[in-house]
Amino acid sequence: MATGEEDETERVRRPSGKKTAKKTVKKTARSASSVRAGHRESDSEEPRTGRRVSAPRAMRYAADQLKELLGRAPESVSAVQPTEDGWQADVEVLELERVPGTTSVMATYRVVLDKEGELVAYERTRRYTRGQIDRR
Repeated sequence: MATGEEDETERVRRPSGKKTAKKTVKKTARSASSVRAGHRESDSEEPRTGRRVSAPRAMRYAADQLKELLGRAPESVSAVQPTEDGWQADVEVLELERVPGTTSVMATYRVVLDKEGELVAYERTRRYTRGQIDRR
């Protein structure tokens, strides 16, 4: 193992209700700013230019940064739209896993990103069971 690296074991959730598998993740010790922008380093993107990131990148950045804050992996991004100051996205997160899976508690988080894809704000806007269907 190289200097500055450490092994961590984390549980991977499977939505099918099967047993969780362990996977080993190597993390490199980095400064807080490089951890925050780590998704950019691995995407081999050009340096920041102050221009608005694309919608697919905004979706990835919203999910990645929300995962870092909540400690739970987002399951999907259900909406993304441009704003004057950047992007707004709705991200679906598994909050409480139950058996059967249709009774698990999900949450929708509204995430606000600046033009460069950095998280500015987030809030939980909805909680629901996975099997619930919206009626409008």
